[in-house]
Amino acid sequence: MCSHRKRRYQGGQGSGGSTSSSPAHRMPHKIGFVVVSSSGHEDGFSARELMIHAPTVSGWRSPRFCQFPQEIVLQMVERCRIRKLQLLAHQYMISSKIEFYISESLPEYFVPYQAERFRRLGYVSLCDNEKTGCKARELKSVYVDAVGQFLKLIFHQNHVNKYNVYNQVALVAINIIGDPADFSDDSNITSREKLIDHYLGHNTEDPALEGSCAGKSDYISPLDDLAFDMYQDPEVAQIIRKLDERKREAVQKERYDYAKKLKQAIADLQKVGERLGRYEVEKRCAVEKEDYDLAKEKKQQMEQYRAKVYEQLELHSLADAELMRRPFDSPLQPLVHSGSPRHQPATLSLPQQEERVTENRFADPFPQEKPSSHSLDISPQHPTGDWAPPTIDPPRRTHLESLPYDERPLPAVRKQPGAAAVGPEKSDGDVSEGPRAGAAGDPEPLTEKALREASSAVDVLGEALVAGAYSKTWSHREDALLALYKQLMEMPVGTPKEDLKSTLRASVFLIRRAIRDIVTPVFQASLKLLKMIITQYIPKHKLSKLETTHCVERTIPILLTRTGDSSARLRVIASNFVQEMALFKEVKSLQIIPSYLVQPFKAKSSPHVALSQVALLARLLRDLGLECSGLTADSVMKFSVSALEHRVYEVRETAVTIILDMYKQHGASVLEYLPPDDSTTRKNVLYKTIFEGFAKIDGRPTDAEIRAQKKAATEEAEKRKKEEIKALQGQLAALREMQAEVQEKESDAVKAKNQDTQGRKAAPPDAAEIPDNHYLDNLCIFCGERSDSFTEEGLDLHYWKQCLMLTRCDYCKQVVEISSLTEHLLTECDKKDGFGKCYRCSEAILKEELPRHIKMKDCNPAKSEKLANRCPLCHENFTPGEEAWKAHLMGPAGCTMNLRKTHVLHTAPTLPLGKSPAVTKSGTSGPKAGSKIPTPKGGLSKGSGRTYTKR
Repeated sequence: MCSHRKRRYQGGQGSGGSTSSSPAHRMPHKIGFVVVSSSGHEDGFSARELMIHAPTVSGWRSPRFCQFPQEIVLQMVERCRIRKLQLLAHQYMISSKIEFYISESLPEYFVPYQAERFRRLGYVSLCDNEKTGCKARELKSVYVDAVGQFLKLIFHQNHVNKYNVYNQVALVAINIIGDPADFSDDSNITSREKLIDHYLGHNTEDPALEGSCAGKSDYISPLDDLAFDMYQDPEVAQIIRKLDERKREAVQKERYDYAKKLKQAIADLQKVGERLGRYEVEKRCAVEKEDYDLAKEKKQQMEQYRAKVYEQLELHSLADAELMRRPFDSPLQPLVHSGSPRHQPATLSLPQQEERVTENRFADPFPQEKPSSHSLDISPQHPTGDWAPPTIDPPRRTHLESLPYDERPLPAVRKQPGAAAVGPEKSDGDVSEGPRAGAAGDPEPLTEKALREASSAVDVLGEALVAGAYSKTWSHREDALLALYKQLMEMPVGTPKEDLKSTLRASVFLIRRAIRDIVTPVFQASLKLLKMIITQYIPKHKLSKLETTHCVERTIPILLTRTGDSSARLRVIASNFVQEMALFKEVKSLQIIPSYLVQPFKAKSSPHVALSQVALLARLLRDLGLECSGLTADSVMKFSVSALEHRVYEVRETAVTIILDMYKQHGASVLEYLPPDDSTTRKNVLYKTIFEGFAKIDGRPTDAEIRAQKKAATEEAEKRKKEEIKALQGQLAALREMQAEVQEKESDAVKAKNQDTQGRKAAPPDAAEIPDNHYLDNLCIFCGERSDSFTEEGLDLHYWKQCLMLTRCDYCKQVVEISSLTEHLLTECDKKDGFGKCYRCSEAILKEELPRHIKMKDCNPAKSEKLANRCPLCHENFTPGEEAWKAHLMGPAGCTMNLRKTHVLHTAPTLPLGKSPAVTKSGTSGPKAGSKIPTPKGGLSKGSGRTYTKR
């Protein structure tokens, strides 16, 4: 595959021996094809649209929210050598990449395709069209050199833009240009031409031949280009092709004046064809908007303009009977060779409006040129009142099959009476919109096979009615069902039961056949008849439930199959009818339909069938529930869990919805059908969704919510820790100031006393003296212990863990003096609101325990502060005063509940009476009772700077 054309030149065209086989006769041309299959399409945009080239075609579109890649397989009319491929992309439904594969043959069955039968040619990338604002279509040309008869296109993920809300890809048109693949003849001709060129002295690479189509075997006519057909009126395009053929003949006969005249006419007609093509698009847009006045005006404008142009052709002697023969009253024919067994007429669905109002980069109007003496008058003014269009003889019916492919006409778009197009892919418009005009007359008689098959129905209903139901004309089939409907409605009440039952069973036989019909009106008529039999015919004649059961069991399997039809319209109709029938009071009590919906998927069932089955089950669960409906929790859950493994995403999503609905109704009993809720199971996205859905139903937080809560709690804890550290640093600064004040006062007192002693007697020369200004260094001001390890950080650790006079509050984690613990719990603690004071023991008791505590009266009554101190640890009364606290908490016979007494204490040096800095009456050398040392909840860390403050 290459991005440019490889030019090859052939000489010797003038030689007599090579005239008949000159390359001019073998130059590449447009190749017809049919669509063998596609992976899917949106309604009204079948891949069969690609078989027609005209301004009004809408092309192919993938289904909405489809899975990629999408695939289309084309079969060419014959084995050929492909030279060039042209793709016209949609303006916003653009595939990011398209791959090309070619094959010589395919098996008789179409699916599954054997990948090894195709050979990969390469791929092309399409631009995202952002520069044009998605208002122009890209025409991509790909030059290849490959031989085969089957071409496969694979479309990859779409480009994302704001217009493509359903993530679709589309292809407006595809054009294949090549020539028949005849290796032996081609090689012989090539060798012969090279030999002639050698003797004549011609150089195959002669630059003088550059630009000359006569010297190139790979020359492609502009009339075979895709842009020509997509923006030309089909009728005018056919005339242009015939004039071009005459021009080539004139050049060969050296009639250059006539060739010049034809050249000018072709140029003018191209402008005419483009104008008529635009008129046709405007007419279609008006029809879609239901502006029929404008549509009529456009139609008349086209007819008058066309008639005037044809008159000009006749005035210039450019139109004769052969050229002006107009077999344009039949539908547009697909690009299929006449000998192809797939050559069938195809109808066009109306194009979507958004595709018609956008401008195309190849549809710019031609600049006006000054017409020559032989140019056509193609101005679109309306003709004057005395002008009348020339009378044209009625066209004779020609056998188009006898014409070469390139010479076959492309007729105007018009419905062909009585033609029901059926192809590899069907859509509603293909089979249900045809007129009934072709249904005149009686239906064809039954064949022997049909007679044997429907013998029982013929005996009951008559051969005429059954023949209509078996007719090849869909309107006869519909009429037969409607006639049967009327016949059953008019049957009298007194009819014998046996006659009623035989008529019912014969009717069900015809209904089963009609349910399989691809034509929408016939399908709908069969559903109408079936509904009438179940809801009116059987109750009216009081037939038993066995007859209702017969109707349902004979039709429901076929109806469920039709819920997977390729046409979305038929799928919806079938699904809605199945749901409606399940709710009939005559059918509901039988509990038949729900049992079909919980049956496992068949191995080769289509995705549409599976999706419709789970969707119907979900709807019937909401409508019927589980009680007396034929559904059980066991059957529904087993089916839903198996549906979680289906290859189609929509099926799995619907199964998840069913499981969540079951959990709402039946709670934890659903869990026994699912794997355990653990980390391994939650790796599966579906099970994770299911278990999180369970949590939401129960009101529990999901995993995501739990993670968010943990993250918020961690951030809050970090914030509080930083605030505590900041507060402790401030408290440490206050403690240093207090220590400096105490040290200064003690120093002054020592100096005064030393002066008095020196005045009375001299001090011993060898007495050990302690420097007064360093007296409080390495000293705990609460317990009086001195240690070299009591640095600034050492003292913090001592206060926090070892000092016998201090303890840590269990509720706020602050370090406080034991003597003030009760007051702290009642007035300062973060949990102070949770404490109350006992009037007997005067201690802080948790409020939820306070009533029981008071009622039990087993606490030790407290005495007044003047008579005794009260220990909050051992709950004992002891001698009053501050000195008594130190003896009680640190002495061997003191408090037995002080856990810090188990630590090994280093006794402070013995000091003279009155010099103890731990506790003094004046309170200047130590903190008062009730001073506290806050500490962080997480423990002490080096350099945290924690302090305590005096109350």
